Amino acid sequence: MLCSIFIVGTAFAQSEPTANVATKQAKRKQFKPTALDMTARERIEAGKRVSVHKVIKSSDPDLIYSEGLKYYGREKWKQAGDLFEACQAYFVGNMQEDSIAFFAARSRFKERDYAEATTRLDEFRRKYGRSVFIEEAEGMLAMCNYYLAPDATRDQTITAEAIVAFSEFIERYPNSKRVEVFKDLIKELSERLKKKAYLNAYTYYKIQRYKSAVIALRNALKLYPDTPYREEMLYLITVSNYRLAHNSIAEKQGERYLQVLDSYYSFINEYPESKHRKELERYTKEAKDYLDKNNIAK
Repeated sequence: MLCSIFIVGTAFAQSEPTANVATKQAKRKQFKPTALDMTARERIEAGKRVSVHKVIKSSDPDLIYSEGLKYYGREKWKQAGDLFEACQAYFVGNMQEDSIAFFAARSRFKERDYAEATTRLDEFRRKYGRSVFIEEAEGMLAMCNYYLAPDATRDQTITAEAIVAFSEFIERYPNSKRVEVFKDLIKELSERLKKKAYLNAYTYYKIQRYKSAVIALRNALKLYPDTPYREEMLYLITVSNYRLAHNSIAEKQGERYLQVLDSYYSFINEYPESKHRKELERYTKEAKDYLDKNNIAK
């Protein structure tokens, strides 16, 4: 009997520590941190890949900023922009505030999101006028307008804004390496405005609104006297005056035929060898004949 008790007791004594060890091991295994338990910073420090979304969700401003710099250095502009924008609020009032705002704006510019870059660069210019990045920011803002400017068939408001931005930049930074490039771009955009003015005026001519065509053509010539469309525009003024006179009621024909002669002489004075000369001479002859017949002094 005593022997049996001793055996049972010994077995119990041996089994108890074994169970405790197993329990501790299980607990240790249970609480061993996994990749899912690690913070975004810990995962990055461990050399693991962490998505931009998770970095932003970490709410760790220094981590978000440092990761933004990494993507910026790799020219991963979308990711860099997202990260810099996410950490901006954390650094308000900090010495890094303007650099983060600049990096965020430049990332959007390099990403070719010119609309968003314009908004951010304009805000940067107004808020950080003394920043070391201000010249670069204003240069990029001018280029955003340039890239957003449409072709001559569409509204040219942004084109005009781009010209103003380039001109202001040149005035403000006359020694910048960008000055010559910006001067060339101003010329390019100016030609676009000239073409738009011509197309607008030509539209009136095309739909046979000749009086409006004459006004629009003359206004365009006053605005852009050196337009490459000058010969064509003077020609259209003469033709429009002729058709307006030819189709007018008798009370207005005399005055309008006189305008035909005036516009013809202006045209021929500048372009005596023009291909349009013979055509315009026919209109002029009709105008002279009408004026002579009605004893109207030329």
